[in-house]
Amino acid sequence: MVFNSIEFVIFFVIFFLVYYFPLKEKTNLQNIFLLVASCVFYAWVNWKILPILVLSTIIFYWVGIGIHSAKSELRKSLYTTFGLVAGIGLLVYFKYTNFFITSFKNVFDCVGLHTNWHTFKIIMPLGISFYTFRLLSYVIDIKRGKYEPTRDFVVFSAYVAFFPTILSGPIDRPNTLIPQLQKERLFNYELAVDGCRQILWGAFKKIVVADNCAIYVNQIYDTIPLQSGSSLLLGAVFYTFQLYADFSGYSDMAIGLGKVLGFNLTKNFNYPLFAQNIADYWRRWHISLTSWLTDYVFMPLNIKWRNWGNLGMIFAIIVDFIICGLWHGDNWTYVLWGLYHGLLYIPLILSGAMFKKIKMETNKLGLPKLKNMVNMLLTFFLVTNGLILFRAENFNQAASYIERILSSSIVSLPTGGIKKMFPLIFILIIVEWVQRNKNHGLEINALKSHVIKFGIYYFLIGLIIWFSCKSSAFIYLQF
Repeated sequence: MVFNSIEFVIFFVIFFLVYYFPLKEKTNLQNIFLLVASCVFYAWVNWKILPILVLSTIIFYWVGIGIHSAKSELRKSLYTTFGLVAGIGLLVYFKYTNFFITSFKNVFDCVGLHTNWHTFKIIMPLGISFYTFRLLSYVIDIKRGKYEPTRDFVVFSAYVAFFPTILSGPIDRPNTLIPQLQKERLFNYELAVDGCRQILWGAFKKIVVADNCAIYVNQIYDTIPLQSGSSLLLGAVFYTFQLYADFSGYSDMAIGLGKVLGFNLTKNFNYPLFAQNIADYWRRWHISLTSWLTDYVFMPLNIKWRNWGNLGMIFAIIVDFIICGLWHGDNWTYVLWGLYHGLLYIPLILSGAMFKKIKMETNKLGLPKLKNMVNMLLTFFLVTNGLILFRAENFNQAASYIERILSSSIVSLPTGGIKKMFPLIFILIIVEWVQRNKNHGLEINALKSHVIKFGIYYFLIGLIIWFSCKSSAFIYLQF
């Protein structure tokens, strides 16, 4: 059951009616109902994965209280270590066991030591990368003294299993979501309306833009040897738009659903298409993951290696991005993709521009000035180039893809039904450029004309209905 399905619409309408009417002003009952609904939502695809979520919740609830109650630093450290080992251990087992087996087997085969190792049939729990990072930040922050654990097991469980975000984020920190679960939640009309607008914009990005790009991209990747260099180049560009529209569309819908239920969730995207360099891109892309890795991986390593100067910072950022790549899945292409982005930071670190923000300047037409446009196009090119590796099934496919792009056929005209996608991508870019200082593309509450407002709503709804028959699963559900 995913956001772009009829089943979810029915599920959410029923949940909303019960949540705000019989349970109005009954915070404890709302939380219990939210927890039960979240478990139903999570188990909808495969109920066998639910016990892993329940076990993780129990372990970290107990560990959090243990850290806070411990009388000595040694006991605090033991509880923290247990929590980290449990969380990372579950993640490694379910996501990377077969990856390590296959990798070591290949290494041994290369040196003539043939083994009969076999992979296991392991069902990877949905959203495990997201809720595990949420749990890890919980125990680390308690250990650092930044947060006190909640003793309310229902509140903690609802924080972990919160159905709008459990499958693909955002990765909310405990000090963001738990206090909101503890407060009374009444229906807020203005917040709910804004949430519905954000859901609508997210649905447009996913169903209209991402899923149409996917048709072309999938065809391209399935027939790489038969495609011209120009078609492959266009396929790489379309995949960049597909991935952005798909994942940011999910985030918009999740955050919008949270608003309807009275929650303000972590912003996950800040118009990365307009990033001025690779550091600016990562400040705008998957913000909840980037900030998580910055706080718990990059900063500790950067402090540890600060005596090494720029070299220490380079090592820290490369390790940070390799972990970011591994977080996405059990494939060496993700590791190399992470390494690629880490290496892109080196010029910024050496020039001292890593933490500097480039001001966006516009001309009289409201468009970016030449310098800003060049920065955006260069950043887009670097991101798109890396995403060839991200999308490929293996390194050989990625190498073949790039080799074909660089062939003489790059000067030919691309083939395939691509004409209809340009207007859709154009709508996405124009709306987000105009709204780049707003929280989301459809934040138009200041617009006074109801005719224009509802005209925009009906136009987007019409496009969504028109293209809904081609809707597919969200890309980040696999991570």
